[in-house]
Amino acid sequence: MTPITGMDLTGFTEREAGVWTDAQGAVLSVHFFPLVPDLPARLEASGPLRAGLAHGVAGAGGALIEALDGTVDGVPAVRQLIKVPRPSGHGQVFLGSWTVPRAACSTVLKVQAAEGATTGIREATVMARVGPADYFRSHPYAPDVTGGLPYHVADDASWDAHFPDHPLTRVRALLDRITPTVTLDERFKSLPPFAGPAAAAPQQRSAGRGWFGRRKEQ
Repeated sequence: MTPITGMDLTGFTEREAGVWTDAQGAVLSVHFFPLVPDLPARLEASGPLRAGLAHGVAGAGGALIEALDGTVDGVPAVRQLIKVPRPSGHGQVFLGSWTVPRAACSTVLKVQAAEGATTGIREATVMARVGPADYFRSHPYAPDVTGGLPYHVADDASWDAHFPDHPLTRVRALLDRITPTVTLDERFKSLPPFAGPAAAAPQQRSAGRGWFGRRKEQ
């Protein structure tokens, strides 16, 4: 169970509680974590937050494509787009998410889509157009980041129109469509806001309690 009480599920079929898929294979899921949010900085500290997220994703073997601040049903949140290697076979999986943190818990909306049998067309096409010298770039949030997947211009949203069926394009489009329709339980919205990792320790005692005042798991 999550504090997400509604959203536009047009085109999706429920597979199990909190998980839906569409005809193109995209997976939509919602989650609730009764723990202090695992974010590296306050949402207001966009520089440290983005840098910390970039290092964290690279350390896990992927790459942070973008991290943007915003709101979900009026509650401050952070949107992430990341890419990770497919667990088996070639290609990548692209994941887009909104993390809505409160002081001692968070809810997450996630969309993911994987490359199919044919991979690398978007990357090869963009590299041919911009040239190798302008293709790979240091990460804009953390120029010193190492490891994980490379950061390059083919993942930029400006290329989505050229590759409408690419999984990254579809993940972005689904997030853009669904986000304005998400509604949150008023009890979750009224919880104390996330104050950052430095303030997390005092909240640990209540981290296992749900937004209703009792424990709630996904």
